[in-house]
Amino acid sequence: MKNSIIAIIFFAAGIACSKLQLVPQTVSGGDLTLYVLCFQMLFVGICMGAELNKSIMLIKSLNAIILLAPLTTIVGTLLGMVLFSIFINGMPLSDLLATGSGFGYYSLSSIYITEIRGETLGTIALLANIAREVIALLFTPLFAKHFGKLAPIAAAGATSMDTCLPIITSAVGRDYAVISVFSGVVLTILVPFMVTFILTIM
Repeated sequence: MKNSIIAIIFFAAGIACSKLQLVPQTVSGGDLTLYVLCFQMLFVGICMGAELNKSIMLIKSLNAIILLAPLTTIVGTLLGMVLFSIFINGMPLSDLLATGSGFGYYSLSSIYITEIRGETLGTIALLANIAREVIALLFTPLFAKHFGKLAPIAAAGATSMDTCLPIITSAVGRDYAVISVFSGVVLTILVPFMVTFILTIM
């Protein structure tokens, strides 16, 4: 929750600085987005590399049923965006699917979408994926009670491995922590590939 609020504050500060012309035009151009994206991918790689052995051991210990956690999250999210498209006029389905494919990983997905589709869709993706994380943080106990113990993991998406992990384990038990981390890791890895694929192919 704290990280989401911080992200929103910085996002609002960026808009204010741009509107008040406090930032040079060269800084607010598209090249800066590319540089930030490259650094973002560098640090994602560093974090994944640091936990590589642990992740491999985790995958080996899992059975095929647990693999359904990230898979059903992906299918459910994309189907939800398809249904949502019925109520949204003038927005391509590919844009909606790409936004949903952020799976709550707002920092990385919004940068990719901004780079490929522009700032408007990037902003929508940022807010939508922040909203997903906040909803998961606030309503995890209700999701677990009414929809089962895997529901909070699916709702949290990529954030089930970090930001939302404490509230998830508190609501459904520590036995589900492994599933939560595994699902979050898989979705985090898939975000850049799915977003790029959807926006360039569709």
